[in-house]
Amino acid sequence: MNQLKQVITILSMAVLILATGIVFTQTPVNAQEEEKDIHITLLATSDIHGRSMPWDYAVDGPNLTGSLTQLYTIIKDIRKDHPNTILLENGDLIQDNSAELFNDQPQSPMMVAVNEMGYEAWTYGNHEFNFGLDVLDKVSSQFNGARLAGNVYKENGERYLPAYTIIEREGVKIGVIGMVTPLITEYEKGTNHLDGLVVKNPIEETKKAVKELEGKVDVMIGLMHMGLENENGVPGTGVKEMANAVPELAAIFAGHNHVLINKEEVNGVFITEPNKYGTHISRIDLTFTRQGEKLLLKEKDASTIPVKNEDGTFVESDKDLEKTLKPYHEYAREDANIEVAQLKGTNLVPKNEIKGIPAVHIQETPLSDFFHEVMLHYSKADVVAHQIDNDKASLDVGPIKKKDIAYNYQFAGGEVSVYEVTGKDLKDYMEWAVGYFNSTRDGDVTISFDKTRRSSKYSTNDYFGNVKYDIDLTEQPGNRIKNLRKLDGTPIKLEDNLKLGMNSYRMDFLVSKGQALEGRKFNMIWSSKEESAYGETGGTIRNLAIRYLKEEMNGVYEPVIQHNWKIVGVDMKSPARAAVVELINKDILAIPTTEDGKYTNIASINVKALITEEEIKMLATKAKVDASQFTGVKTSGEFYQKLVKALNKPKDEPVEKPVNPSKTTPDKSKPTITQSESLKGIVTAYHLNVRSKPSNSGKVYGTISKNTEITILEEIQGWYKISYNNKSGYVYSKYVTIKK
Repeated sequence: MNQLKQVITILSMAVLILATGIVFTQTPVNAQEEEKDIHITLLATSDIHGRSMPWDYAVDGPNLTGSLTQLYTIIKDIRKDHPNTILLENGDLIQDNSAELFNDQPQSPMMVAVNEMGYEAWTYGNHEFNFGLDVLDKVSSQFNGARLAGNVYKENGERYLPAYTIIEREGVKIGVIGMVTPLITEYEKGTNHLDGLVVKNPIEETKKAVKELEGKVDVMIGLMHMGLENENGVPGTGVKEMANAVPELAAIFAGHNHVLINKEEVNGVFITEPNKYGTHISRIDLTFTRQGEKLLLKEKDASTIPVKNEDGTFVESDKDLEKTLKPYHEYAREDANIEVAQLKGTNLVPKNEIKGIPAVHIQETPLSDFFHEVMLHYSKADVVAHQIDNDKASLDVGPIKKKDIAYNYQFAGGEVSVYEVTGKDLKDYMEWAVGYFNSTRDGDVTISFDKTRRSSKYSTNDYFGNVKYDIDLTEQPGNRIKNLRKLDGTPIKLEDNLKLGMNSYRMDFLVSKGQALEGRKFNMIWSSKEESAYGETGGTIRNLAIRYLKEEMNGVYEPVIQHNWKIVGVDMKSPARAAVVELINKDILAIPTTEDGKYTNIASINVKALITEEEIKMLATKAKVDASQFTGVKTSGEFYQKLVKALNKPKDEPVEKPVNPSKTTPDKSKPTITQSESLKGIVTAYHLNVRSKPSNSGKVYGTISKNTEITILEEIQGWYKISYNNKSGYVYSKYVTIKK
C-alpha cells in the first residue's frame, strides 16, 4: 500500500513539472573548466658554463652568441603567452668563464641570475663536482629551487640529492626526474671530490623514481645531464638508452654533449638538447585534457629556440638582470686584466699564412712550447701532451694578462696528471692525435682537418712536448708518426717505460671503448690537483702557467722555439701553391667547409685536379677578370697561376718588359732610395707579395700583412728591396707608404 502511494506521488510530481515547464539537468559546476585544455610549457637550459652575461672574460670582450641574460628575454616573452611555464636547469652551470672566481665569495653570480629568472629545479652536471663537495654545497645552497641528482647516493644508502621534484600548474602535476652522467667517477678520478658518495646507474635509478611517482603525478619529464648516445661506449650513459628502457617518460631534456637536438623521438619519448653556452634554450610543450576526474596528456612537442635571430642579429640582453649582475661582471673583468708577466722577443702564435687555416694547429708554435714548458716543470714527466681548442689563439709581445692564459688554454679545469706508459702506448696515442688531419694526395698544397674529428666534442688537436717527431700525411691514419725520438735524438722504442703528463679527461676518453688505448690500465703516479701538489684550483694548467710566469720567470718570458715537430707530405714550395695562398687571402678561392659553414678547412686544395669550365667561370667572375683568356686550361694549379697573373697584371704590378735603367723615369710621388740609406714603410695592401726579384716573374717568398712596418733598403724600377727571412726580397712600391 505504501509503495502504491510512493508511485502515485512520483507521478503527480512529474505531471506538475511538465505542466509548469521546469526542467532540472545534472550540470556540473565546473563543466567549462573540464572542457578546457590545459597547456604547460617547460623550458630548460644546459651547459651554460658561466655565461651569465653576454661577455667572454677570457678575452674581456662582448660575446653575443649566448648568455642567461639573453635567454631571459626569450623566457619573459614565452611567459607572457604561456603563464603555465616552468623553467629548469640541466647542469654544468657554475664552471668556466670566470664563474669559479666566486667560489669563495658570499654569492655566485650564477645563483643570483637563476634565482631572479625563477628557475624551479636544477640537475647537477659533471662540472658541478669539479671543486669538491664543500664548494658545491656552499654555492648550490644559494639556489632557491630543487636540486636533483637521483643516481648519486651517500655511503649510508641515502640519496645525496632527491631524484625528482613535483611541480604543479592548474592542477596538473609534473614529476621532473634528474640524473647526472655516471662518468663523474671517471672525470673526478684521483681527487677527493666524490668522497663519501656512490654513483649508480641512472637508468635503474630513473626506474625507481618512476615507481615512486606513480599515482602522484600526471606526467613525468627527464632532466638529465647526459647526451643522446652512450658516452665512451659505456652502457647506461645516454638518454636514447634511457628512453628505450623507461617509456613512462613523456620527454627528456638532454645535456652534456654540447650538441643541438631540436626534437628526436625514441620509443615515443621526445628528446631535446640546447647545445652549449646559452646559445639556445630547449622547450617541451604539453597539452592535457580532462576525462572525468583524470587528466590525460593529449599532445606533446619539443623544440629549441636560438639566441641568434634568422636575420643574423642576436636577442637583446635583459637590462634589469644585467644591472643586478653588474658588480660580479666588473669584478670578473678586473681579475681578467691582472698583468702576470711581460712577453719579449716574439709573438707566441705567428700570423696565419692562409686565411681560414689556423697556424696554431698546423705547425709548432711558441705557444704550445710554452704550455709544455710549464707542464714539464711541475710534473717532471718524460713527455707531456696538451690541447689548444681555439683556432684564434694569439699572444703578442707585450703584457701577459690572466685573460690571455685563459683565452689560449680554454679548458678551465685542465690539469697535469702523470701516468706510467710504454713507448707503444705513447705512439698509439700520438697516432690517434694526428688523425685530426686528412691524408694528402699528390697535388695537395694545404693541410686540412678530418671532418669527423673537427666536428666532434673531442675536436681539439693534441701537441706533444719533450720529444721530436714528424707527421707524414702521405700515410694513412695509424702510420703517420715518424722518427719519434727524445730531444737528444735517442729513438723511443715501443718497450720503453715513460712518464706521460697529460689531462686526465683526455686519458679517460682514450681508454674508453673503441678508442686508441681501449681497455689499457695506467698507473697515475701524480696529479697537479692533489692536495699534496697544488690543489684543486692551483693545479689547473691555467694557474700553473701563471705561477710559472711569476715565480720561475720573474715576470718576464722570452720564448725559445723547440723545433720538435713538423708536418711533411704537403707541397709547400710550388708556384701553384703560392697562387692558391694569394687567391684564398683575397677571398677568391674558398677554404672547404661543412655545408652549414660551422666547421672549416675539412679538405685540402689540390693543384693537379682537373678543373671544369663552370669552376673557371665562377672564380674568374669572382676575381673580376675575363674567363675567355683561360680557354684550354686543364688543371686547377695551371688555372690558379694564370688567374693570379691576370688578376695582378693590369692593376697590382707593372707590365713586365725589359727596361733600360738609364731611361727610367722615377716615381716623383715617392723618394728615391739608394743603397747607402734606408727608410721605413707601411704596407697598405691586405697581403703584399715578397718576390725573389723586382718583377712579376719573381718567385713569391711569402706575403706581408697590411699595416706591417718594413725597412726599405733600395728602390729598383718601382720595387722596394727589403730583407725577408734573412734574404733579399722585393715588394711593389705602389702598396707601401713611406713613414715620415
